[in-house]
Amino acid sequence: MSVERHYKSLLRTVAEYENLLEKVSEEEFIQSPPDGGWSYSETYSHIFQSNLLSIIATEKCIVGTGVLSSKRIHLMAWLILFFGRFPPVKFKAPERLAAMVTKISREDALNLIAKFKIRLGEIKSKIHKANPYHKAKHPRLGLLNAKEWFRFIEVHTVHHTRQLKRIGRKLKAKNGHIS
Repeated sequence: MSVERHYKSLLRTVAEYENLLEKVSEEEFIQSPPDGGWSYSETYSHIFQSNLLSIIATEKCIVGTGVLSSKRIHLMAWLILFFGRFPPVKFKAPERLAAMVTKISREDALNLIAKFKIRLGEIKSKIHKANPYHKAKHPRLGLLNAKEWFRFIEVHTVHHTRQLKRIGRKLKAKNGHIS
């Protein structure tokens, strides 16, 4: 796994998030789709708060305060990290993470993105020092080491770009725009 390659991929994806913020109004950013799903605002809240928690888990692995384990990762976790995609089914965020989701402003989203990029840059250079047996528990994927957490952050961030596109299509249809 190339940490540098995944880091660059993350920065490209985050740039897409920043570009979307430039294109949508504050009103559109907080507007919920007609089906009652998350708004852009709530999605950004989830993505970047979850990613910041994932960075904390990565740091635990780096400094050795997580769990010391030689157990291999679960098959499903391995498949997700190997292919770089979640399974093609919709599933809800873990309860703890879903409870953190709030409607935030575009400015709040930009601030979360800035904080995320800074923290991501800080851990990127430390991952190669991490003991692969120091792990932290993911709510669904089990114990992951620092490199696996870093890859998960990338997969999670890319995954939500599809959700943002769906939200955009639904809002355009709701507001009478033709796609």
